[in-house]
This record gives sequence, structure tokens and C-alpha cells, in this order.
Amino acid sequence: MSNHLLSSSRKLLSSLNADALLSFKPENRRYFSGFTGTSGYVLILPETQWFITDFRYTEQAKAQCPDFEVQLHNADRPLEAVLKEAGIQKLAFEDNYVTYQFYKNLSEKLPEITLIPAGAEIEALRLIKEDWEIEKIAKAAEIADKAFEHITGYIRPGVSEREVALELEIYMKKLGASGLSFETIAASGLRSAMPHGVASDKLIEDGDFLTLDFGCVYEGYCSDMTRTVVVGKASEKQKEIYNTVLEAQEKALDAIREGINGINVDKIARDVISSRGYGEYFGHGLGHGVGLEIHEEPRLSPTGTKTLLENMVVTDEPGIYIPGFGGVRIEDLVVVKKDGCVVLSHSPKQLMEL
Repeated sequence: MSNHLLSSSRKLLSSLNADALLSFKPENRRYFSGFTGTSGYVLILPETQWFITDFRYTEQAKAQCPDFEVQLHNADRPLEAVLKEAGIQKLAFEDNYVTYQFYKNLSEKLPEITLIPAGAEIEALRLIKEDWEIEKIAKAAEIADKAFEHITGYIRPGVSEREVALELEIYMKKLGASGLSFETIAASGLRSAMPHGVASDKLIEDGDFLTLDFGCVYEGYCSDMTRTVVVGKASEKQKEIYNTVLEAQEKALDAIREGINGINVDKIARDVISSRGYGEYFGHGLGHGVGLEIHEEPRLSPTGTKTLLENMVVTDEPGIYIPGFGGVRIEDLVVVKKDGCVVLSHSPKQLMEL
């Protein structure tokens, strides 16, 4: 646990007027402790920190969580007993993650402890990435770039969307990815008008738009990129739509920097698309944060009120989706800086005719 994170966690305890913080959402748990197993609780106390887990993971926790005192819970010593031993009076918890049954159980078995909802505050600790986190995200983005370069030589009429998605997954894993950061979107032809058209058995045809939205996980951190290509020769309308999206995407990129909020970045891209008569066909937000989760705060959208700060990592992904015709999305992953942004996605963005 870095000194920065330890200090931030203790400041959060103080601001919440809590004497302990309990976290077990997998991404938060990994962020605090480095633990990669599937069962365990992080307990941050004023003077120390515990990792609470069962027999299956005690040795793994000792190896992965050297800054934590590992506590065993079992049938004879359930979680409630461990918390009671800690002498907690006010416990901050992930209200945006726990089940009602979990909350009810703690409330009934530990009535002396005041439970303080703090899910949003806990996740806010992850908003600004440390340098080592950005390095992992950049590596995940590099793997995705190499996979895109590879897949452009694989795409041709007669290949199915599902085959393309599988080839991307296999190639990224060969390059060191532990898995996909989300189910690959491979949408061709009329299906490219579906913003989240995951790969189907549809065969790619000459003249199709093919939108590929994909990413991978590298040492816990996600990447996310989208490129749209034309299989064969592009029509004039395809070129018009593509170039409109590209202009919107690049103007938003130029605006991303510390101090601007998500609403204003979104508006810059949306205004370009609306000015060309396609506003009704851009129905989602411009972007979102990326890190241990594929969708995190901040949001770049008409409701994205958070101000961007240095070392936040966000996507920039406008699109136009016309039912009965097809669609285009172009997406880069970027790191916010004081005077601009650093683009982590390096795949070509000029229209490719394959």
C-alpha cells in the first residue's frame, strides 16, 4: 500500500468521522491491498490495516499484502466477530456495492457500530491515477493497438464477426493480457448502428462498416479503444459520416485538459455532430474513466459535472448510428494533463478501406 494511498485513506476516515473503513468490492480491494484472489475484506483502521480472509487465501494474502495484518475468518470467527474485536464504533462501507442482506446482517449483529455510507468517497480515491497505474493502462492500450494492427490483415468478406472477436482475444492474450476488459463489440453492416453490438455469427460483407470496440486487462488495469473500418471501398455517405465523427473526436481531444468538466468536453464533440445534421444519431455520452474497471468516474457526458484533473484516465468516443444504414465510432484512451492530454491509443484514425 503506497504512502500516498495510506495517507488518503486515513484522511478519508477523518473526513467521514469514521474509525474504520471496510472494502470488499474486488476493484477497490485490489487497489488498497494488491490482493488478486476472489474473497477478502480490507479493513483500514487509524493506526493499522487488516486483510480479512478465509483459509483458502491466507497464504496468498500474506504474500500479496505485506503491509496488512492478515486476519482469518471462519465459521467460529465470522466477519462480525473480527470487526467486533477491532473495537470499531463508526464503520465506513461501500453502500454502492454491498447487498441489502449484508447490510442487514451487520446492522443486526453489530448494533453498537454506526454504519456510514461511503461507496462514492472510497471510489473517488481511485480517480487520479498514480504513475505506476498509468504505466499498466498504457501497456494494456499498447496490446490493443498491436491487436488492431494484426486484425486488419485478418478482416475480409466471408469472415464472421465472432471470428474477428475471437482472433482479437487470442492475440491480446498472446501479448500478455490476462483477459478482455469487456465483451468485444464487432458490429458490421447494418449492425454497426448498434452502439453495443457484440459479435454475432453475421458474415462480414463487401462495403460494410465494421466497428471494433475492444480492450484487454493487463495486471488488473483495463484498456478501451474503438476503430471503424470499411471492408472494400467506402461510399461518399460513409466517408461523410466517418469524417464527421473523426472531427468531433479530435476537437474533443484538443479540449481535454485539467480544469474542464465532462459536460463541456461532451458538448464540443456533440456540437460538431449536430452541426452536420446527425445530432439525433449520437445518443450516448462522449466518454468515461478507465482504470481497474472499464467504466469509472469521471463521465464525459451531458451530466458529467466532475472537473477533470491531472492523471485522470478517460475515453473520447463519439459516434453516429443510423438505423438501416450503419454507424461509426472512434475512441482513444487518454491521460488528462494540466495543458492537454496524452493519447495512449496509437492506432490510425484516418478511414481505412480493407
